Amino acid sequence: MSWSPGRKQENHKISRELFVLTYGALVAQLCKDYEKDEEVNTCLDKMGYSIGVRLIDDFLARSSVKKCRSYSETADMIAQVAFKTYLGVTPSVSCSSAAGNEFSLILDKNPLVEFVEELPAERASLCYCNLLCGVIRGALEMVHLAAEVTFLQDRLKGDAVTEIGITFLRKPEDRKYKRS
Repeated sequence: MSWSPGRKQENHKISRELFVLTYGALVAQLCKDYEKDEEVNTCLDKMGYSIGVRLIDDFLARSSVKKCRSYSETADMIAQVAFKTYLGVTPSVSCSSAAGNEFSLILDKNPLVEFVEELPAERASLCYCNLLCGVIRGALEMVHLAAEVTFLQDRLKGDAVTEIGITFLRKPEDRKYKRS
């Protein structure tokens, strides 16, 4: 039996579609389990954090990236390498602070909402893709970068784009390591 060159791409697409459908079922179940959207958002963030903590090892092994020297390099790495590798999209990056520690990842297309038309009116404060915030935060913490990661805009809530905000919480010179 021989493999055709397009076979791997087909498997990747099937896997992504399965992931997106499974994620939708997970969010639906969490909505049934928790009355308040804030509880669902917190649960998704915690799940994402756990994934990010483990995913960073895979990311570093696969990508063979060098150490980022600045927050802007880190934000670009997240957008151009990590999102492309794991979600098949490349968000644009914009710096939103003079200090250079706040960035936005802007997704024209969010694969996690591929099969979602809109959020029900009673779930208006649900952050459907909050898992992504947790993944980014968990991965960054594993490389010693504390960050606050939140959704700033969401197409599911009527915004023009999906925008994830990343605020790095310490200046690079604040990270001091003691040698023994």
